[in-house]
Amino acid sequence: MAVRAAITMTIWLDGRMDAIQAAVLRVKMTHIASWNERRRHHAATYDQLFAESGLLAAQKSNGCAPVRLLARNLKAQTCLPSIRDSRPAPRRLAYVPGRKKISTEIYYPLPLHLQPVFSYLGFKAGDLPVAEHAAQEVLALPMFPELSEAEIRSVVEGIKDFYS
Repeated sequence: MAVRAAITMTIWLDGRMDAIQAAVLRVKMTHIASWNERRRHHAATYDQLFAESGLLAAQKSNGCAPVRLLARNLKAQTCLPSIRDSRPAPRRLAYVPGRKKISTEIYYPLPLHLQPVFSYLGFKAGDLPVAEHAAQEVLALPMFPELSEAEIRSVVEGIKDFYS
């Protein structure tokens, strides 16, 4: 992953949507509820497999049902599972699963408030510790409606191998 690609230098907005994009989106929107339900099912499968592998710390349910479109936070204290603190940082893990053809990503290695484009806001390191912690600990794993259980098992096995 190229960290430079995650550095934002300018603010821009492209608010145009052409007729073809609108037509595709109209069709996709009819599927969003079922896609989100599949993502929840996949997240539960990840949770179960990570727990069975010994990679998850015990966690309390706070009653939320996250959709988990992209990311799996390996140390979160919210709705997401956490890996024991003694584990290596997810940043190192991000570079290993690719060898097993597992796609991982760190989307925001530098929190938004520390990006050059937002320097005019005057934030400095330490001002938003939760965002800074998340930037160090969040690792995105494959999560899309068409994901198969075999693919999820492969991801978990790759991560388990990394920590072995």
